[in-house]
Amino acid sequence: MINLSILISSSEVSGPGGLFDFDATLPLVVIQFLLLMIILNIILYNPLLTVIDERKEYILNNLSKASETLAEANKLTTNYEQELDSVRKEAQLEITNSQKIHKEILEVELNISQKVKKKKKK
Repeated sequence: MINLSILISSSEVSGPGGLFDFDATLPLVVIQFLLLMIILNIILYNPLLTVIDERKEYILNNLSKASETLAEANKLTTNYEQELDSVRKEAQLEITNSQKIHKEILEVELNISQKVKKKKKK
């Protein structure tokens, strides 16, 4: 207990050198801070900013390539869909034409068979 009271009493400041001491230490702190900022700017910030700019350019290039590829894919898709629609229409026309032809053939065969039956009856 005695040691603690001695520490507390010796830590009290009597005179100048308190929390806001504006002697020669303030300009030294400012100079140290400015030197630190200059050194950090040279060593850390400039290389970091160049890396960030390169990365940004890389990302923008990739995004533009991706959008170009997507636009081309959409164009190809619409072309293929148009071709598919035209082929489907042609196929449907072929089916209807073949059905008509088949129906006509059946009608002709039916007429022939009916004529043959009539001749046989006579």
